[in-house]
Amino acid sequence: MSTAWVDLVDEALRRALPGRCAFCLAPDSRDRPWCGACFASLPWNLPACPCCAEPQPGQLAGRRCGLCLRLPPAFDRARVPLRYEGEIAGLVQRFKFHASPRAGAVLLDLLTAGLPAEALDWPAAVIPVPLHPRRARERGFDQAGWLARRLARRLGRPLIRAERRRDTRSQRGLDRRERRANLRGAFRVETALPPRVVLVDDVMTTGATLDALAAACRQAGAEEVEAWAVARTPKHLHL
Repeated sequence: MSTAWVDLVDEALRRALPGRCAFCLAPDSRDRPWCGACFASLPWNLPACPCCAEPQPGQLAGRRCGLCLRLPPAFDRARVPLRYEGEIAGLVQRFKFHASPRAGAVLLDLLTAGLPAEALDWPAAVIPVPLHPRRARERGFDQAGWLARRLARRLGRPLIRAERRRDTRSQRGLDRRERRANLRGAFRVETALPPRVVLVDDVMTTGATLDALAAACRQAGAEEVEAWAVARTPKHLHL
């Protein structure tokens, strides 16, 4: 699909979304696809580890979690504004498994609304978490690529593609260290990267995939790497 056609479709979606809240369907005249009450009640990921965005108890707000202290990830920080719960989990599932453009547009708006202005100005390039070609053929939809392509256009930054070199086994049932080992060397970036890059995915579980991609980005010249996702899976839901 051409860039011009994608822009037309996205603009049509953005015009169609306001007017009704995406969560309660209440009328709303603002330029966002949600009402104030639903926006306030969403499962915001606060407080969270400033490194990996793992939800944490209030008394630990602003401190790195124990896992990041013992085994720091290759990315400098993660920015994940929401938790993968309730209405957000339903929205992600409609986007990921049913390729709903409406759900995707709402998730992208939530991501940018949940980040501070200085974060949105920070990256010099945007890199989606790549699917292995076989997985892409099976699924027929690349949700990280969809989000990253539109985010890059919204921020006015180049989109750079990474390559998934091997189709790793399922991460289910693996702890963070095992997930890292499973993904070691799974990605390659052939393009020389600018100093600051942001990695984009829809959901962050343990961060192992983003960690492996960040390591590949550093090998390609990135000096600082951030990991962005719409939602973070709380530890008790890790599978």
